[in-house]
Amino acid sequence: MILRKQLVILVSLLAFTLQSQGQRIFYSDIEKDDYRQTNFEILGRVGSNISVYKNMRNRNDVSIYDNEMKLINKVRLDFLPDKIINSDFIVYPNSYWMIYQHQKRNAVYCTAVHMDGNGKVIKGPVDLDTSQVGGFGDNKIYSTVWSDDEQQVMVFKINRKDEKRLNFTLLRFNGKDADLRLVEKNELSMPSPDRDRESVFTEFVIDNDGDFVFGKMGRSGSREYINRLDVYVKRAGQDTFMTRNLPLNDKTLDEVKIKADNVNKKFIFNSFFYQQKRGNIDGIVNLVFDKKEGKISSVGSVVFNDTMRLDARSENAPIKQAFNDYFIKHVIPKRDGGFAVLAELYYTSSRQTGWNRWDYLYGFNYFSPNTWGYYSPYSSLNYYRWMDPWNRWGTSMTRHYAENVIIMSFNKDAQLEWSNFVRKTQFDDNSDIFLSYNIFYTGREVRFLFNTLERRELLLNSVTVNAEGVMKRDPTMKSMDRNYEFMPRFGKQIGANTVVLPAMYKNFICFAKVDF
Repeated sequence: MILRKQLVILVSLLAFTLQSQGQRIFYSDIEKDDYRQTNFEILGRVGSNISVYKNMRNRNDVSIYDNEMKLINKVRLDFLPDKIINSDFIVYPNSYWMIYQHQKRNAVYCTAVHMDGNGKVIKGPVDLDTSQVGGFGDNKIYSTVWSDDEQQVMVFKINRKDEKRLNFTLLRFNGKDADLRLVEKNELSMPSPDRDRESVFTEFVIDNDGDFVFGKMGRSGSREYINRLDVYVKRAGQDTFMTRNLPLNDKTLDEVKIKADNVNKKFIFNSFFYQQKRGNIDGIVNLVFDKKEGKISSVGSVVFNDTMRLDARSENAPIKQAFNDYFIKHVIPKRDGGFAVLAELYYTSSRQTGWNRWDYLYGFNYFSPNTWGYYSPYSSLNYYRWMDPWNRWGTSMTRHYAENVIIMSFNKDAQLEWSNFVRKTQFDDNSDIFLSYNIFYTGREVRFLFNTLERRELLLNSVTVNAEGVMKRDPTMKSMDRNYEFMPRFGKQIGANTVVLPAMYKNFICFAKVDF
């Protein structure tokens, strides 16, 4: 009898320990207006609550949840115009700025509004800038980027001043100022002769010092690869571009990614490269630009060997083509001046057309001032856009695949230290909203969250990788209800071990807070 009581106590303690060490999930209730077609962005924790922006046609709301994802309030943003061209959210601990574009007649306005964690307007809407547009053409005039510490906010536009020059209008604001104070405004230009119509801009980045940087890549023809890379830096407080040509050493580049290293005052450039035109991806090149010295401080390149190719390739893919469908997704700076590069294997198949990396990245002329960014094979990491499940806009079914993720760690001299792979196999038809992964930081580790399909059920997987490349796979997380399907790629971290993930319940969107 005593032995039985001891056994019961032991089992009870074990169950309590497993529950305390395991994950906890809190689901929001299903709201009848949150159909699959709803666009949303998880803003995260604002004040003591969790805020989510939602858009459905001409309706814009902010839903406010408590720590157990119970709906506290749903605030209609009735001050917004019926049609918004695009919007960005810069989120702080107790408030956020919404910066959006809208058009009235022949004018496009870039407008900002400041809101708190209860959905109450603190200031605005306030027009930041205005541009005249014609009756036809692209009306997305402005783009917004902000620094990692969110103190520097840059709103900019690019237009052709004449046949040989491009004009940049840069407005830098103090993001943490209650009035979003304008710090400086610059009108700059760069040469852009007719032959530059084949030029491609990289992404645009602003660092914590307010320095604005981007790359301009050249190619000799519309169907050629990148053979020239120039970096443009606009230092805070200065009224000129500092221009440097980055050495490619006869390498032909793919998509170029830029990351600000705010600790070491540098900018990191990464790209896959080819050693011959129309060949396979042969390796990765890294260039580190030192702001203090105004020049490249480190150059490193890695030619992928057969071991890496065997680890990287998709099932039955030729070994020489192993990296042809990899895309750089994240660059993570390290305090010692090194950095990590994360790239994912992604491709599609269709009965009508084959996969073409070139068309995916360079399917149209990126010279256009209003379409400066790359076309990503994914939607924005945080902003969900619904995809038509019935493929009404296409003539054939397209299957999306998202597979292994390679992690490459480089030292301060841009030399490879180690590499490892997060193994996964994902696919879906006509939609990629349940595919890919997201990363979250847990002290010295990076957590990868992604779905796997097991017995026709999507299960959420968690893998952590530390600074030495040691990988640990957590127990598979079941959602407690098989009707919930997570979309990890659109999630947001709101605490050291807490994330908010969107989920699909039947044909409705809801949200889950997950504590690890």
